[in-house]
Amino acid sequence: MRIVIAPDKFKGSLDAGGVGAAIADGMRSCLPDADITVVPMADGGEGTLEAAIASGFMEHSLMVTGPLGAPLNASFAVQDHFAVIELARASGLELLPPAHRNALAATSRGTGELIVAALDAGATTIVLAIGGSASTDGGAGMLAALGARFFDEADHELPDGGAALAQLHRVDFSLLDPRITTTRFLLASDVDNPLLGPRGAAAVFGPQKGASRTDIVLLELALTRFAAHVVKESALGGAAFDATTSAGAGAAGGVGFAALHVLGATQRPGVDMVAEFTRLRAHLAGADLVITGEGSFDRQSIGGKTPVGVERAARSLQIPTIAVCGTTTLPESDWRAAGFVGCYAVMDLAPNRAESMQHADRYLREIGSDIAGRLRDESQSRS
Repeated sequence: MRIVIAPDKFKGSLDAGGVGAAIADGMRSCLPDADITVVPMADGGEGTLEAAIASGFMEHSLMVTGPLGAPLNASFAVQDHFAVIELARASGLELLPPAHRNALAATSRGTGELIVAALDAGATTIVLAIGGSASTDGGAGMLAALGARFFDEADHELPDGGAALAQLHRVDFSLLDPRITTTRFLLASDVDNPLLGPRGAAAVFGPQKGASRTDIVLLELALTRFAAHVVKESALGGAAFDATTSAGAGAAGGVGFAALHVLGATQRPGVDMVAEFTRLRAHLAGADLVITGEGSFDRQSIGGKTPVGVERAARSLQIPTIAVCGTTTLPESDWRAAGFVGCYAVMDLAPNRAESMQHADRYLREIGSDIAGRLRDESQSRS
């Protein structure tokens, strides 16, 4: 029997590789001769870099500017001329303790520094996985690392952070890294929010980054001013459209806007891109069963997260798929309608949430053993 285990991370508990390894260990206890392959997956947010490295990409590390300016070590991955950059590694919200989160001052500069390093490494195609950002700076920090300059009315260069953009008077793209024009950027994001307005970067995502109501008003003003100047300056170079209202422009505090409008990025569902560079379909070929999952399996998952992306790939090859998760709010009718033949949750075994997260590997091994035992029993009954 050939089985492919292609899960996402269980956030706060195990990375995708750890989830897959625990399920595989449990399965081997009942099916020692099974051919089991673990393919760590992600949906374009946190965990995307891990998936790339697990699939054979070479990891590169360097010191970059952290979300509040302090230096930190971050990584990107390259294979041939293809690079994967995960914004959360350089500019992520999880890099900051809750008490230190500062939506007004946080910057995406470190992500831009990773892009420069990837270009230096010879990348001509760059995937930007932009989930989990700490900043609401419209991608200004990222662009500054690539050579853009932003000035106030007195012609002083602005400091990093979204709030400073409220004083923006002039944008200078003359020193922008020329390699951008010959590089293909792919934006991995499942966020469809525009940059501005009630569904925009400040209003929707600002509160989780520590923004008060007053902060949100200031950030909305700053992003509006920033977008107007960027669009005006880009138009001088012949830019054909304004990405302000584009779906995904509000992703990662507006990094989506900068990527779409200035870098010329193409947005695609993150799980589809991860499936490509992990060669998921090649791993699925000839499989009898696929197991996927994520920490919380809910209606958002059904909308296009990792489990559904993996299930669709498996279904196209007529392979049944089982979902394994930390917890689920989906009734059986919903996950069956989404194409899954089974669903197992750690919370169905653990006495409480804290225990389920602390000892997820133990419960996942138990689930893996349960699935394998049922497969073994079905095989014996057929024979």
